Amino acid sequence: MLSLAYPWLLLLILVPLLLQWKKPAAHAVDAPVFPVGHWLSDLPGVTRRGNGVPRWQTLLLLLAWCFLVLALARPQHVGEQVQMPVSGRDLMLVVDISPSMEEQDMILQGRSINRLQAVKKVLNEFIARRGGDRLGLILFGTEPYVQAPLTFDIQTLETLLQESGIGMAGRATAIGDAVGLATKRLRERPQQQRVVVLLTDGANTAGEISPDKATEIAAAASVRLYTIGIGADSMVRRGLLGSRRVNPSRDLDENLLTRMAQQTGGEYFRARSLPELELIYETINQLEPIELDGKTYRPITDLFFWPAGIAVALWLSIFMFRHLAGRLTPVRQSIDSKSADRRGEA
Repeated sequence: MLSLAYPWLLLLILVPLLLQWKKPAAHAVDAPVFPVGHWLSDLPGVTRRGNGVPRWQTLLLLLAWCFLVLALARPQHVGEQVQMPVSGRDLMLVVDISPSMEEQDMILQGRSINRLQAVKKVLNEFIARRGGDRLGLILFGTEPYVQAPLTFDIQTLETLLQESGIGMAGRATAIGDAVGLATKRLRERPQQQRVVVLLTDGANTAGEISPDKATEIAAAASVRLYTIGIGADSMVRRGLLGSRRVNPSRDLDENLLTRMAQQTGGEYFRARSLPELELIYETINQLEPIELDGKTYRPITDLFFWPAGIAVALWLSIFMFRHLAGRLTPVRQSIDSKSADRRGEA
């Protein structure tokens, strides 16, 4: 759609007409009129026909003025409405990368994968659906650290998630410190909806802050905790003496994770398999929907340079024509003068 930013400036088109209307009428002079080049045209009191501005040049000058005024009115092309992505959530993903996450009790397409591989696969899909939210990633073991600060750049977040490895943060599990760090990062943000999704497969075995204390701090900062306990209830482990069935999640502290979620208004989930983990993150995605406030904008492209360019081109063409005509006039007058002299001698 085409529009003008300053349509009232189009009134300037009338300025030449007003100036011409107010221009005083020239006094009539009774004098003979001869065409330019006539042998009597150089005599005193003789009016030369052809000294005025040609009509076509006047029209071109008026046209150039119209294009210049149009450029001043600033024509624009206004595009279709575009929805602005406005986040309703600051969401921090907190993932355990202690050595226990290397347990291969998750099944993907008939083959066993470890817990961290399963988390990476499911989290990639979860992150891809959160376009418009500000997401961050904290990895923890003996100590937590920020792998990715809160950002709208989900592609970079996915890359940093894939680069995480088991044991990078130590061999213990500092759940309290991880929640404390996530709360600190979220508390610096102005958003009202602050969410932490904590995933672990064990119990708190390290850290300076207890999980219960960290939960109190999170609740005071309006941070909601969703906790996920990952790990199968049983699996067959082969050894030198044969196979035996074991519980690979015996160290998981479900009571702690349940208590942390309840005290902050969140929920606790149990992921015993890859499909269950996918369902959990889908549930969280529905519990914490992306809220867009409906703001839109229309992209605007300025077009003023087109009429401005046409106006300049018209003026340059008139200038060049007058310049060439001025150089040719003495030659033409000389020829006409010689012709007149020969006629006079005759």
